[in-house]
Amino acid sequence: MYTSILRLFDFSLKINGFPIDKAKLALSKIQNNTDFENYIKEKRQAIVLHHLQNTSFYKTIGTSIKLDDWNSVPIMTKSNLQQPLEQRLSQGYTKANVYINKTSGSSGDPFVFAKDKFCHALTWAIIQDRFSWFDLDFNRSKQARFYGIPLDKKGYYKERFKDVLGNRLRFSVFDLGDTAFEKLLKKFKTIPFEYINGYTSAVVQFAKFLKRKEIILKDICPSLKTCIVTSEMLFENDKKLLENQLRVSIVNEYGASELDLIAFQNKEDEWQVNSETIFVEILDQNDKPLPYGEEGRIVITSLYNKAHPFIRYDIGDIGILSKTSTIKKPILKKLIGRTNDIAILPSGKKAAGLTFYYITKTLIEDDGNVKEFVIEQLKKDTFKILYSSNEELSNEKINIIKKEMERYLEPKIEIIFKRELRLKRSKSGKLKQFSSYLNQDSK
Repeated sequence: MYTSILRLFDFSLKINGFPIDKAKLALSKIQNNTDFENYIKEKRQAIVLHHLQNTSFYKTIGTSIKLDDWNSVPIMTKSNLQQPLEQRLSQGYTKANVYINKTSGSSGDPFVFAKDKFCHALTWAIIQDRFSWFDLDFNRSKQARFYGIPLDKKGYYKERFKDVLGNRLRFSVFDLGDTAFEKLLKKFKTIPFEYINGYTSAVVQFAKFLKRKEIILKDICPSLKTCIVTSEMLFENDKKLLENQLRVSIVNEYGASELDLIAFQNKEDEWQVNSETIFVEILDQNDKPLPYGEEGRIVITSLYNKAHPFIRYDIGDIGILSKTSTIKKPILKKLIGRTNDIAILPSGKKAAGLTFYYITKTLIEDDGNVKEFVIEQLKKDTFKILYSSNEELSNEKINIIKKEMERYLEPKIEIIFKRELRLKRSKSGKLKQFSSYLNQDSK
């Protein structure tokens, strides 16, 4: 048993009013529930009823709800949330007694949201539970953190203090050059890190650096046992790179700050969906539930957030639940991308942006010259590829990429290449791999 001095992370939650012990006990009871289907039905109905009775904002959305008919519950979108937070809070909740945060905005416009304190404690209970699958403990396991950090003085020192409480050392993702990585390497040689946690693109860049230097990270940091990547897509060839250069288990995490941890890769290499505190559905374009195995919009209900409704909330992602899924153990077979990351071509054809990003990736990075790249759609027939590299792409390489892009998309599209010293990231430090600048009207 760890002493109270060492359990700094749990202690920091408690002093901020988040009942982590109560949340862990509640999570254990949920997981041991033998009638999970009934548990989900009861919690769905209870959260809808709570917000119909206590949240005037939600009453205006849910006028046609029939409590015994889940499909009568309307779909919420971010457009429903475009009003001051005070107008969206449930009765009895104010800014003073809830957890408040803002989404990163890396995949659209950011917005402010709230959770009641027990709901937020449950989020941390779920996260700690999943990390424990890989023998990691937030209160003792040393973390190498590849995340962004606020640049204003107050925000900067607040995050640094949280890093101390979370037993983690943060490495900025805003500088991914070799000089910064050399300094980082020295830390791994002297600090007994147990795991890496951070943005996919930043960890992949570190792995590329290790490959160039012919270094296996586990050799210089024997205590390291796991790498957990989050917030950005993890492609199969990047996963293999991480496995080769880190020589530890690679875990893929999927979450949303306004909701919860959504899915976490288990030891069987399945992307296991959180069924304890959220309810995940896959819907078609007519808001009808799709069977396991079919592709559709990911819609999520937060079962415990009494301060603010997130009920049948369209998160903006497209995915598939495996046919092997059950109500208690849903498996996310594939996360395809965001609904606003769709390329619309002159012929009217649609293509998932990340799909052809992946095809281009296999061509553009095969020789190790290109460090990172992103694709932007400027017009229906015009795409720009921004990249950072050691050397300019050759004309031969550019022509090969253009031909493959045209072959996959359609002929007579223009592709502009622009080399940048460093690619622009969001304020949080995330790298958005595909962006479309077409007006929604043109889609």
